[in-house]
Amino acid sequence: MDYKDYYKILGVGRSADDKAIKTAYRRLARKHHPDVSKGSAARFQEINEAYEVLSDPAKRKRYDTLGPDWHRSAETGAGAGSPAEGDEVHFRRGGDPRGVSDFFRTIFGDLGRGGGRVRDTRRGGLRDLEFTDLGDLGGDLEAERGGDAEAAIDLSLEEAFHGARKTISLELDEPCGACGGAGHVNRRPCGQCRGSGWAKGRRHLEVKIPAGVDTGARIRVSGEGPRGSGGRRANLYLRVAVRPHERFERKGDDLYVDLPVPFVDAALGAEVQVPTLKGQVSMKIPPETSGGRNFRLPGYGMPHLKGGGGGDQYVRVQVTVPTGLGPREKELLMELKLLRPEMPR
Repeated sequence: MDYKDYYKILGVGRSADDKAIKTAYRRLARKHHPDVSKGSAARFQEINEAYEVLSDPAKRKRYDTLGPDWHRSAETGAGAGSPAEGDEVHFRRGGDPRGVSDFFRTIFGDLGRGGGRVRDTRRGGLRDLEFTDLGDLGGDLEAERGGDAEAAIDLSLEEAFHGARKTISLELDEPCGACGGAGHVNRRPCGQCRGSGWAKGRRHLEVKIPAGVDTGARIRVSGEGPRGSGGRRANLYLRVAVRPHERFERKGDDLYVDLPVPFVDAALGAEVQVPTLKGQVSMKIPPETSGGRNFRLPGYGMPHLKGGGGGDQYVRVQVTVPTGLGPREKELLMELKLLRPEMPR
């Protein structure tokens, strides 16, 4: 298989620091994201693979050490030692089918997958939400050894409206503390991790959820994911799901609510109380309001995620007909019927 020049793929020099690599990755990933540029899935995958290697100190060191002549070391087989003193290199063929090249799997198969990736919140295009202040979550966890972790967060509409702090407990595969992730101690398999180099670790985090977040958003908390073999922690991604509300319907940043209005109030006009996520508000409806009519409450919708106000709330009038009518009420309605012969019979 051909050698992959990850530096050339990202368009950076071999002396590029972490910041330059990250900047180049973000620029290219946004440009070649499949949702932005059709037919660029392979290029996007190649960019991600390059960033996985160059953003991880352990992978980058191994990649730089082997260089274009990597195949000569690979031919010696697993556990053959290292071309550089103190840098033990292992090779494992096959394995991970999840979108990485054979070149990557051959050299880095024993390090697992990691690195950054662009997330699309599907709210106005590509957006990378990053919060370094830790905020309370629940949900399942998906993680890869040494790579990013992703936790599902289930929120009520009220929590999404006001913002919330959630607490999450993560069980992660991290480098074994006894052998430092090497899998062996004094050339013997580690008794703690049985030679795997990995052990279960638990982390408890408090994460802040921003007001206005919607289903499908992914929030990145930098450096709070699993610890990789290079000692640096990967990122934690929070996958948001907002539960449907029994009263309010959400469409983007706008909210919709049905408001039952008695027949008499709809006919004569009245001041009614309307529920909002900010509390009850008063609203005047004019005389002769028919069922299905919409009224807008500006700014009472969901907060804009990037700040600067919020959406609107739309109130849909539902005219209700009284039940349990007494004799006098029936008599008055009959008089109205006679006065308005055009009314449907």
